[in-house]
Amino acid sequence: MRIAITGATGNVGTALLRRLARESDIEVIGIARRCPPPDAGPPYDRVRWHAADLGDPACLHSLAERLAGVDAVVHLAWQIQPGHHRARLRQTNINGSRHVLNAMLAAGVPKLVYASSVGTYAPGPKDRRVDENWPVTGVGRSGYSVDKAAVEAMLADAERDYPVLRVTRLRTALVLQHDAGAEVTRYFLGRFAPVSLLRSGRLPVVPRHRRLRVQVVHADDAAEAYLRALRSDRTGAFNIAAEPVVDGPLVAAELGGWAAPLPLTLLRLLARAAWWTRLVPMDEGWLEMGAAVPLLDCSRAERELGWRPRRDARDALRDLLAGIAAGSGTTSPPLRPTERFADRQAA
Repeated sequence: MRIAITGATGNVGTALLRRLARESDIEVIGIARRCPPPDAGPPYDRVRWHAADLGDPACLHSLAERLAGVDAVVHLAWQIQPGHHRARLRQTNINGSRHVLNAMLAAGVPKLVYASSVGTYAPGPKDRRVDENWPVTGVGRSGYSVDKAAVEAMLADAERDYPVLRVTRLRTALVLQHDAGAEVTRYFLGRFAPVSLLRSGRLPVVPRHRRLRVQVVHADDAAEAYLRALRSDRTGAFNIAAEPVVDGPLVAAELGGWAAPLPLTLLRLLARAAWWTRLVPMDEGWLEMGAAVPLLDCSRAERELGWRPRRDARDALRDLLAGIAAGSGTTSPPLRPTERFADRQAA
């Protein structure tokens, strides 16, 4: 099987490459705006790399050439920063997804596995789980969510217009792993984040609100879901998440802190102020999405793909927090570690 992976250097892409390295019958083409260096090592060294800015219409011809003879595309590429430049993000995320789809159709690639998200869903319950039939209109105050929903609508139109195209959507919870520690700090927390407190294993105060309940999944388990989707003839959407639900009390218990009840209004004001003053790179929309999206019922993935997470949500959270504290990463450009961690690795 020959597959192409867009965004193959990122968080999920790196985990997927690790998993695919154990599959002797799969040949991988990696597509990224910034490819790993020649001496990057595992898991990037067994991949044929192609540099492409998917948001640039000029990529279409060369991308279609690269996809000739490919059995399936895994579309992971998604730009999260710079959050203050919404048009630039949409150029990559909306137009880039359209360019991938058009290149696939031009090359005759029959199968697409798309990295959707819990953020695709409309606001929903936090006291029960919903299946894949929940509306996919997104959360209006989150740019990420709106764009994810827009791409799903685009794919639905493509399936209607091109019946030979088979599309599988993995609607994952937050994907966590140790190697994403430095990336999460750069993209979400910012340089003023109290990482030193994480290194001590304690965070005195964690905000708590009844709507701030989310799900996560470890990157290795997400990668297994992608592999199973590639090998399956099943199409449609699959929820991918681990238990238990992560909330303020759970995080506080992990970090030896106090889960302080705070109103969403105050949290919104704090998030808005921190973003506009550039104290943090994460805009208010991420808080809105976390408070709005429903909890996921993953029984379809278990029933039809045979997928179950091997690592629970606490384990995934611990792995990420340890990675943040260490400034960990890999040799790929998106996951580059902090200088302190890189120097320690080189010593």
